[in-house]
Amino acid sequence: MKIEEKKRKTRSDKKKDIKPTVSLNLKETICRISYITTTPVKDVSEYICSIGLSSKQVMDLLSEYFRRDLVFGNTCYIGNLERVSLQRQKIDGPTDRITIRFTQQISEKINALAYALDVTPSKATALLLEVSLKNPCIVNKYLKMYLQQQLDPVRMKELKKIIKFINRNNPYEEEFSWTEFLSYIFEEVKNSTKSIPDNINDWLDKHK
Repeated sequence: MKIEEKKRKTRSDKKKDIKPTVSLNLKETICRISYITTTPVKDVSEYICSIGLSSKQVMDLLSEYFRRDLVFGNTCYIGNLERVSLQRQKIDGPTDRITIRFTQQISEKINALAYALDVTPSKATALLLEVSLKNPCIVNKYLKMYLQQQLDPVRMKELKKIIKFINRNNPYEEEFSWTEFLSYIFEEVKNSTKSIPDNINDWLDKHK
């Protein structure tokens, strides 16, 4: 009797775990964003990496360490095998591991980045997180995306008007960002039992 073996089909949306070792300061920053947005650390990390992988600024910085070529959009970064691999580079200070679950699509991009850097996917993820989180535009973009998901379109429009007004009339050189707004709201309501979105709604009602 012939026995046919059924091959398991791999789900296209199946996520893959990567556990990068990062500095404790970096992990604490991710944990703060996680706490403010009530989003799991693994999801915050995934979003930040996803935005970083789409950022030319981030890729430009990382490309200084590419040992192999990498095509990013319309840009082809040329690698140089004479560059020292960052695989054995030590992280200053205490470290810790975080677990991130990536989609197949993001995982493939991480692997391509790892190949260009000549490091493991775990190390490539750690480097990507570090460079991305040091870029205020990326953190700002993530927090804006979070607010867009949490607030209804009308309130989001009102919030944009408020931030636009602040920046237009701001006597200081620094631009008031979504990151600063959320930090401000968090400080104002950190002892509240309500969620951040609910508190933002209350704040908007109060400042109409």
